Amino acid sequence: MSEQAQEGGGGKLATKKLIILIAAGVLLLAVGGAGTFFLMKGKMAESGEQSHEEAKKHENASLYFDMAKPLVVDFPAGSSMELVQLAVTFLVEGQETVDVLKKNEPILRNNLLMIISAQNPDKLNTTEGKEQLRSAMLADVAATLKKLKAHGEVTEVLFTSFIMQ
Repeated sequence: MSEQAQEGGGGKLATKKLIILIAAGVLLLAVGGAGTFFLMKGKMAESGEQSHEEAKKHENASLYFDMAKPLVVDFPAGSSMELVQLAVTFLVEGQETVDVLKKNEPILRNNLLMIISAQNPDKLNTTEGKEQLRSAMLADVAATLKKLKAHGEVTEVLFTSFIMQ
């Protein structure tokens, strides 16, 4: 009997040791997890501030907006050129400006076609004439954005294709 009592007492002791070891392991995992959480929380807050600043930078980043179709203008009979075809890209600040330009592309197309048709075809053959056309187009797009109360601006008008026949 004394052997059974010792085994029974030893079994309780082994069970207590096992419970203590399991509890210590769980406690160690909890402390480690809490420490990791608090360390990562600080780093995530810092990275959140950085990503917010980066988002603002990207928001005001320069982007390109290509008009969907080229602008084609027929010149009057007797002119040195019959037609001009322009593919136009705008360099803009911010995605919001790109969205406004996309939404209002019909207005832009109309205004730009009117500006191009008012040009002297002989003058468009020169670099100065093309620069004057770009300036006039830039001024008109800026005025249109102001009229639409859009934030951001168009900084450049780029001719990606300029065909005269």
